[in-house]
Amino acid sequence: MRIAVSSDMDEPVARVLVYELRQRGHEVSAFGALRSGDRDGAGRADWAWSAEAAAREVAEGRAEQAVVCCWTGTGASIAANKVPGVRAALCTDAYTADGARKWNDANVLALGLRLTSEPQLKEILDAWFAGAPSGEDEVRANVAHVTELDGGA
Repeated sequence: MRIAVSSDMDEPVARVLVYELRQRGHEVSAFGALRSGDRDGAGRADWAWSAEAAAREVAEGRAEQAVVCCWTGTGASIAANKVPGVRAALCTDAYTADGARKWNDANVLALGLRLTSEPQLKEILDAWFAGAPSGEDEVRANVAHVTELDGGA
């Protein structure tokens, strides 16, 4: 699977994220502080720009999913959700990641760099990739409504 990854800081958990995704066989496109030349080359990038870049990869079909990171994960999730067609979910544990995929058909995972440990990261990724959108009518209707709110993207 093609996955876009962004982080506003070159933190150890962000590097582990890229490594873990590649170990799982995914093709990773990096943005922000994980790619030299994005906004500034000093190992730190702006969360809004880097999250938008990764989210646009999903919205424009160049990636199936994205993972966006910033210190709390909140800013990255807000920026990603401004891109039409993106449903970003800030996940702090495996249960939330599973629910985001199942009930919200989330296509972008948002993570906080501050509190996500390497073991938590692996559990979140396990749940995220094992999860699939629910086929239940009620769930599908809610996701369809979110798409309508997004302008039909």
